[in-house]
Amino acid sequence: MTSLTVTDAAVRLGGNMVLTGVCVSVPDGERLAVVGPSGSGKSTLLRAIAGFERITEGEIRLGDDIAGTATRHVAPHRRRVGYVAQDGALFPHLTARRNIAFGLRGSARGERNDAVAAAAALAGIEPQLLDRYPHEISGGQQQRVSLARALAPHPRVLLLDEPFSALDTELRAHVRAQVVEALARAKVTSVLVTHDPDEALAFGHCVAVLDDGRLQQAGSCEDVFSRPVSAAVARLLGETVLLAGAKTVRGGFRCALGTLPVKADFSDAASTVVGMVRPTQLRLTTDAAAVTARVTAIATVGATATATVSCADGTAVGVPLRAVGAPLPAVGDDVRITVDGGAVVYPG
Repeated sequence: MTSLTVTDAAVRLGGNMVLTGVCVSVPDGERLAVVGPSGSGKSTLLRAIAGFERITEGEIRLGDDIAGTATRHVAPHRRRVGYVAQDGALFPHLTARRNIAFGLRGSARGERNDAVAAAAALAGIEPQLLDRYPHEISGGQQQRVSLARALAPHPRVLLLDEPFSALDTELRAHVRAQVVEALARAKVTSVLVTHDPDEALAFGHCVAVLDDGRLQQAGSCEDVFSRPVSAAVARLLGETVLLAGAKTVRGGFRCALGTLPVKADFSDAASTVVGMVRPTQLRLTTDAAAVTARVTAIATVGATATATVSCADGTAVGVPLRAVGAPLPAVGDDVRITVDGGAVVYPG
């Protein structure tokens, strides 16, 4: 196993700086998810770690070895870094077995066969699939073959570039779970890039948020999700509810939903502030002390529903509800709403 450390890395492409001052660290055997919008520099960071792009500033280390600086560039094939592309990039004229064995050329036949069998087992590939061609297996199975091919040479670090994006929603979650299990069994340090916040949070031990070529925040998934350093980072990690309000002298945040505890304050000395909560923190209650609001709309999708409610000052928020097992409120009903946990406060 090998740790990965990227320190103050910058990449310039075609005269444009596409990454600036990026610092991330992944301990041995752990998983990092890098999330951000299109054009944020996610894939460029992955390509720099792989050695496909040169960094113009900073340093990349694989364990104790320097893989790249502004003046030193270790070639990709010497880094022992595995790479799983978005489309899998399997060779259509080779069976799954021979695709997995492709990176093992030069090994003895017995060693090669053992490595293929071990990688296929790690990736959860059934033995009967190994002699089929890519067009004879499903998209999810193709992705597992791509993963096995990357794992077979025992890479020091494994990089995954949006490998699930071509799969449909249900299959995507299933294959992602299988890949996470395979990486845990292999105990290989890995980095996933994705634009999907749910995917990032489900994959990683830790998450890094990139935007406009700069690292906005990095840390454990729980900490970055629950305490994002800005409203922009909060939005990149999932749905948000932003509430106008004011800080109280006792350290709370007073808004249309009542006075909430502050779990993180990034507002500095701003004279106006907003508070951020996640929709999942909102719920309806029978507590007489809770804020009263009126239901203005109900939207149901399968087993879930969202009740849009309007508070006394006109603030509208959406409250997620279960659509089965309990009656839903009707439009025009008065309800009471409470917030679990606290708010994160930003400049208004």
